[in-house]
Amino acid sequence: MNQQKRFRMIVPSFPELNVYSFSKNAGSIVSVGAVMVATIVSKISEWFVEIIDENNYSGPRDKEGFPDHKVLQKKDPADVVGFYCGLTSTIERVWKLAEFYKASGAKTVAGGWHTANCPDETLSHNIDVVVHGDGEQVIPLVLDAFFKGSELRGIPGISFVADDAVTTNPAECLCAENLDALPFPDFGLLRFAKSVIHPITRIRGCGMKCEFCSVNRSAVWASPEHAFKNVKWLVETRGARKFFLVDDRMEEDMPGTIKFFQMIAEEFGSRLIFFVQTRLGIAKNKEFLDILRAAGVRALFIGCESPINEDLIEMRKGYTSKNMLEWVKTLRRYFWVHGMFIFGYPPKEKKFGLTAKEMFRRFWGFFAKAKFDSIQVLKPIPLVGTALRKRLEAQGRVLPLDLVPWSKYDGNFVCFAPDNMSPSDLQNYPGLLMKRFYSRKRLAWFILKTILFPFDYLIRGWTIGFQMGWRRRWGDWHREWFAKWLKGWQKDLIKCVGHALLTRWQKRYQRSGSLKRIEQYCREKNLL
Repeated sequence: MNQQKRFRMIVPSFPELNVYSFSKNAGSIVSVGAVMVATIVSKISEWFVEIIDENNYSGPRDKEGFPDHKVLQKKDPADVVGFYCGLTSTIERVWKLAEFYKASGAKTVAGGWHTANCPDETLSHNIDVVVHGDGEQVIPLVLDAFFKGSELRGIPGISFVADDAVTTNPAECLCAENLDALPFPDFGLLRFAKSVIHPITRIRGCGMKCEFCSVNRSAVWASPEHAFKNVKWLVETRGARKFFLVDDRMEEDMPGTIKFFQMIAEEFGSRLIFFVQTRLGIAKNKEFLDILRAAGVRALFIGCESPINEDLIEMRKGYTSKNMLEWVKTLRRYFWVHGMFIFGYPPKEKKFGLTAKEMFRRFWGFFAKAKFDSIQVLKPIPLVGTALRKRLEAQGRVLPLDLVPWSKYDGNFVCFAPDNMSPSDLQNYPGLLMKRFYSRKRLAWFILKTILFPFDYLIRGWTIGFQMGWRRRWGDWHREWFAKWLKGWQKDLIKCVGHALLTRWQKRYQRSGSLKRIEQYCREKNLL
């Protein structure tokens, strides 16, 4: 009997200089894509599989605070290491890890949107194989080629170096069409980590073709029955209670989405907690909102992009700022609403002459009226493989990587020279919007609510209980009052902590001098 080989799947750490990475441990969720690939490999008898998520990790660490891969490799040597490269900002970390593992004798494989669009660059950084299609379809073939004598040339949808030249056939990518045939993700493969929030997916791909997005494949989906069985299995085997539906657009198959949540509501009521990504337009379907709430959906993450009508026309959104405001107010009556925005989107033509200051004023005016529970305001990112990057490259506006490396492609840094404002305006105004929203003034309310909570809880609880004649369960008035109180308390806490993190991050970036170098480059190239 052959000795088992070890496959280590690695999700790389977020960059250190990043608004999301003051804590090295994101700690509550992992990439479902990485888990799915590892699950597929675990079904092959010759392989022992483990997942190391550097953002959700409690094992041995090196002097810099990262997972200590020297210790991991010395104790349990990996024969093949797979890298999840779904985020461009983590690719430099992948290169560093690949250099170490190649030196230790392991084979290296990388997959994700960035590597698929930059195979030559990836293969020049100690990666043996780049996967272009779905990893679940390709990885078993690659492993077989590594250790059973098969030819890499015969595997569709991969890139590799042969005879000192890059060989690639991405046109023949293997993409899963029958998602019902895939196994449920095995979160037990995580090592030195625990997933508190379990990511699930039913739909892959998106038909919107947004200029700034690299997801350019047609949507396919699993049946609602399969997705429901996945949730039920995780509840029964992992004790899962919180779920994040990570589909790019759950509206791609609205009938299936409705049926899925109906099945959840019938089986579990609202005992489970769901977080979902969606579009504002679902506010028009009140029946659907009722189904989501009945199924335990607590928070919506919505790509609002911009509240400026001129931007919405440019992005071909099909609605106005007035529509957005009405829909946000409707959704907030049902859920926690997190709005995601892009400030300073580069127009294709200068059809309107708004200054950065006027854009700031319009954004804040919208935030003040909409009263989001939380927000995120990012800069436009010219990601590889997007039409936006091609447009900006043709205009000579994408900043060189020696000035703005891939690690800064996370939406928090200026990556191109804007033509409707200065680099300083593009860098600073989104941060000012978020600092005003996540105000430290909420600290006083947070402290006051915390101190008064026991008294308010008892007095209000007794009053409501008396009014109900004690005929309704304690949980009835508990949900009616305490849930509302808790939401306000959480918002105050988030705003206090968010303001502190943003202030700290901005000071660190200013000390780095990066913005000054960008402005100098733009002046030299006549881009201001």
